[in-house]
Amino acid sequence: MRKIASLLALLLAACGPAHAQWQIQNSGTTADLRGIDDVGGGVAWASGTNGTVLRTEDGGYLWQECTIPPGAEHLDFRGIQAFDANTAIVMSSGKGDLSRLYKTTDGCHTWKLVFTNPDKDGFWDAIRISGAKTVLMIGDPLPHKELDRLKVKTYFHFPLYGSADAGDTWMRLDTNNLFALSDSKGNPTEFIFAASNSSLLEIEDHRMIIFAKGGVMPSLGQLEMIDKPNPMLCKSPCAMAGSSRIPLKSGPTAGAFSVAVDDPNSPDPSLVVVGGDYANPNDHAGNSASCFRDTQLLIAGRFDCEASATPPHGFRSAVAYDAASKTWITVGPNGTDISTDDGRNWRALHPDPALHEPPDADRDWNALSLPYVVGPHGRIGKLNPHALQSAPTQEK
Repeated sequence: MRKIASLLALLLAACGPAHAQWQIQNSGTTADLRGIDDVGGGVAWASGTNGTVLRTEDGGYLWQECTIPPGAEHLDFRGIQAFDANTAIVMSSGKGDLSRLYKTTDGCHTWKLVFTNPDKDGFWDAIRISGAKTVLMIGDPLPHKELDRLKVKTYFHFPLYGSADAGDTWMRLDTNNLFALSDSKGNPTEFIFAASNSSLLEIEDHRMIIFAKGGVMPSLGQLEMIDKPNPMLCKSPCAMAGSSRIPLKSGPTAGAFSVAVDDPNSPDPSLVVVGGDYANPNDHAGNSASCFRDTQLLIAGRFDCEASATPPHGFRSAVAYDAASKTWITVGPNGTDISTDDGRNWRALHPDPALHEPPDADRDWNALSLPYVVGPHGRIGKLNPHALQSAPTQEK
């Protein structure tokens, strides 16, 4: 009788609905985590408040609390990118010199300060490894005085930085051509959210840099290479800047927070952008869009973006693509959603009581680097490897 009951339980579990299970891990910290980077082979790095950096080499079974970089005890590490188990760069976000980059080459036993924000009013938002030794970083708009109809006027531009030696040295890549809108009082009304370190991408075989913007006019900013694959190889201006509108909620606390791509090397990539209004986390209006290459208009960097027909169930701070299951996954304070039709329709995923998951396993998340997710108070989750494999296919 006991064998029959056990067999019945197994059959019911096999036939039950698929759920995305975030397996909660022990991080050993209470810091708020916003940076996460999965290197592969069981190696991942995470970062957060109070100079916190974590590392795992065994798939998250044990998270090691790293040595705090010198002078970083009160810094907010919003982004981290790693080359391997020993080499990583962590980015702090803050006004002026509170935005810094530290690098380790010995598995986070020691750190070196490699770059400090040179602009007293600057603020860094996202960092991303883009090649074997190349790294990109972008920040909020900076003022720059330019000639405007014979008058000097202050315009704002997003600063883009790059490194060609694995983060040891950094250079300004843009030539004040990543324009940012401003109001009649001379204040910028476009910005980048440093919520999940996922607002910056390189796509189309490194020929286009994409970044997600919020504020008065949510859009995708882009820098498209004309004759070279990477701006760090340019000896003279070799790029065209552009922008594509995104139908997301606008405002001082709203816009695009995260952008992901299905295939960064494709000449015709699909992008998904998520966000909304972080001040209203349960509002699902204007929080997701699908973007595709515009084949009708000959405008450099142009994407057509359409709002999701069935949006995620609230504000979302991060989105990622799982190539194995062809599934998009997005997270935020009030839950997790997935899409199998390039972000046109989303469905909520909930903890599975049969697996004894915590009832809040799907929520309170900030950032993604699959299979990992991180959140406030030291929360780290790891996606069940079978969770997305049986996700139902949605009509396109």
